[in-house]
Amino acid sequence: KQWYQRRVAITAGGVSQTPTYLTATDKEEVKDEVKKQLKVFKEQKVDLMIAEYYEHVEEAEWHVEAIKEYMPGTPICASLAINDESDVHGVPTGECGVRLVRAGADVVGVNCHFDPFRCIEAVKKMRDAVQAAGLKAHFMVQPLGFWTPDASVQGFIDLPEFPFGLEPRILTRWDMARYAREAYDAGIRFIGGCCGFEPYHIRAVSEELSEERGGYLPFNCVYWGKCLEKHTKPWVRARSNKHYWETLNPGTGRPFSASLSKPDQWGITAGHELVKQHQTSTTQQELIEGNEFKQKLHRHEVPC
Repeated sequence: KQWYQRRVAITAGGVSQTPTYLTATDKEEVKDEVKKQLKVFKEQKVDLMIAEYYEHVEEAEWHVEAIKEYMPGTPICASLAINDESDVHGVPTGECGVRLVRAGADVVGVNCHFDPFRCIEAVKKMRDAVQAAGLKAHFMVQPLGFWTPDASVQGFIDLPEFPFGLEPRILTRWDMARYAREAYDAGIRFIGGCCGFEPYHIRAVSEELSEERGGYLPFNCVYWGKCLEKHTKPWVRARSNKHYWETLNPGTGRPFSASLSKPDQWGITAGHELVKQHQTSTTQQELIEGNEFKQKLHRHEVPC
């Protein structure tokens, strides 16, 4: 905060899903846990609160309510880690947006778990539902920096490459420019990124929306390849234009790489014994039980 006071910026505090909800699903117990996290943000008088990364809209509602009770008057941004269909308990995405606004959120949307274009579709569902309900809100999106067309309801966590083999899925800066434009055209004004985003991704978003941001251009822009005009190789100079990079279908350099993966889709969430949280380390017995459950899924002995 001392740093931003010398510049044009704001500070935000952040909270996200709690182990208490996965284990107990007791509303007051969850809200008490959130309020403990809010203490430092209230003391430091942050400009806004961001409640993000919720797989269940119910828990997000409780967190928004806790923020309103403990930090009255503080603007609240609330986003879910869900796709354009529903949260993990089957609540439709549009309805999730309505519930967050009614709980007291000023800005609603999605973050993490899915790629930019799947996230934009999810926020569109929220936007349409909120407007149809006669409510007013702003909208936000903070997606992954990875492509996830094959991800199920749990998002990239279900992909076999998660978490240490996701690099082949990273979006290019040109993908990010398209994401920024589509998000802005959808009426989304809080546009950012989550896991997998690199500095050049944020720069591409900023560069694409330069005109909308008063002509501001970030440092080291590439101007759709204009910087290649003085390259020593003529075929590279021929790439110094927007059309080339907008229409590029990049190769991966992996001759036998699959374009899509098969998600795990265990189909378990809050209330299931395997996701109950505790403070001690995971035991060997718990690891065995998890592997046994996985084998049963492969044998179709439990529903997916």
